[in-house]
Amino acid sequence: MALLVDLFGYLSVVLHGLAIVAQSIALGGVLFLLLLVRPLGAKLEAGAAIARDTVRIAGWAAVGLLLCEAATVAMQAAILTDTVDLSLAEALGAQSALAGLVKIAASAVLAAALLGSGARAPSALLLGAGAVELFAATMTTHAAARLDDRALLLGVSALHQFGAAIWIGGIPAFIAALGRLHDGAGWRLVGARFSRMSMVGVACIVASATVMSVFYVGAWDAVYGTAYGVMVAAKGAMFAALLLLGYGNFRLVERLRRDPATPVLRLRRFAEVEIGIGFTLFFAAAGLTSAPPAVDLLQDRVSWPEIAERYTPVWPRLTSPDHDALALPALQAKLDAEAAHHAGTAARAFVPGAGDLPERNAADIAWSEYNHHWSGIFVLAIGLLALADRAGWRAARHWPLLFLVMAAFLFIRADPEVWPIGKNGFWESLRDVEVLQHKMLVAIVAVFGLFEWRVRVRETGRGWAPTVFPLVCAVGGAALLTHSHAIANVREQLLIELSHTPLALFGMTAGWARWLELRLTGRGARLAGWVWPMCFILVGLTLLDYREA
Repeated sequence: MALLVDLFGYLSVVLHGLAIVAQSIALGGVLFLLLLVRPLGAKLEAGAAIARDTVRIAGWAAVGLLLCEAATVAMQAAILTDTVDLSLAEALGAQSALAGLVKIAASAVLAAALLGSGARAPSALLLGAGAVELFAATMTTHAAARLDDRALLLGVSALHQFGAAIWIGGIPAFIAALGRLHDGAGWRLVGARFSRMSMVGVACIVASATVMSVFYVGAWDAVYGTAYGVMVAAKGAMFAALLLLGYGNFRLVERLRRDPATPVLRLRRFAEVEIGIGFTLFFAAAGLTSAPPAVDLLQDRVSWPEIAERYTPVWPRLTSPDHDALALPALQAKLDAEAAHHAGTAARAFVPGAGDLPERNAADIAWSEYNHHWSGIFVLAIGLLALADRAGWRAARHWPLLFLVMAAFLFIRADPEVWPIGKNGFWESLRDVEVLQHKMLVAIVAVFGLFEWRVRVRETGRGWAPTVFPLVCAVGGAALLTHSHAIANVREQLLIELSHTPLALFGMTAGWARWLELRLTGRGARLAGWVWPMCFILVGLTLLDYREA
């Protein structure tokens, strides 16, 4: 239980992100079934197969939603009963728990109707359960906690989630439908109908996002001066990328109207990338739930001159301070000396998961900047070698091995209080959320390097191994969007984390550009093959400019 308490904040964000993904696919699948498959099914040669695929996608997404919500409610109840001394009934009576229980019931109805009755599931039952699910989900947003304009914000929040569901949540069923069709007429019918559905979703998102920006952000200086505003800006950038991909698909659908023989490979591949970016956006939305709206943070906002001063390029730090000069080792040495003098047992300078923020001094700042700057050198070299490999220099194809070197470097140095150079044990240290996230990112980097090196050496784009690259980049980008530093000063924390947002966006772009290189043919694949190495170069340059003071 103590471990659960330590990791509660981070796990709740991850579970909420998974729940948003599952909810969007479940509701999007239901809407795809009711608005596209049933009206057009008789006109499509593979209408019955498309209906079965859609039902399976939406049904299993509802099962996933049920499991995510059950885990969330159980975790919240366990935390409340253990830390606040509430009974189980009182814990389950909290508004968030009640909303979670309603979502569990609604998702159970959806799953039973879809997986039990299949494509013949009653429309009224599906729409009713979906509406209840959407209402309960809305009661867990910031809107439910507002005192002013609560009804308006609840309605806007529901509209926002509906727009995401009908557009992004419907894409998996759309891709499955395209895979079942083999004629231009079918592609045109399905593409045109889903294009109109997507436009409705985009309109809902734009309208609701505009209102929420006014009520939750409020001013331009809150966009760059608060964690909430920065995350909203990141969501805006990802939404713009989705619009660009959607516009490309819209143009292709229009070409299908004129020429049914138009190839639809790009339509499917762009839709796949839309799923990936959309899911990353959902995790960014989950991260917003852990941050107070920007309008409520009137103090401790970071000013533009402070940001400009912090991120004005300076020469990177390439020499490291001694480990003994760091705050925690120095404090531990002092405690050890005092204990030895009194023939007692030394107290620990820092206990992972105890809830106390670790001590920091100038040497700690220098240590962290050194880590980031050398990581930037690694990534910059990787990007340049990847470009050289793309240009035909065969010796450069071993560039993924640099990721293994960087992973070893970060494993040793990312958390100096942890084994192998610190006194805290490896497994014990995972109780600390920041350490846990660092070790997860190290594992991601190592896996990425191994699999991509294998792909480069074998010179094959077939099989599942090449897909590790884009998927790892997507997971890494989502992880960076939920990453936080354990620093008491809110302004300093935001100044540090401002660098994580572009890193996440560059990483996500690199991953999905690589995906398009693998999955497209011709000019599109060649262009994507040049884009992702440039993203790595931008990541490296961003890391080289990282500063904490």
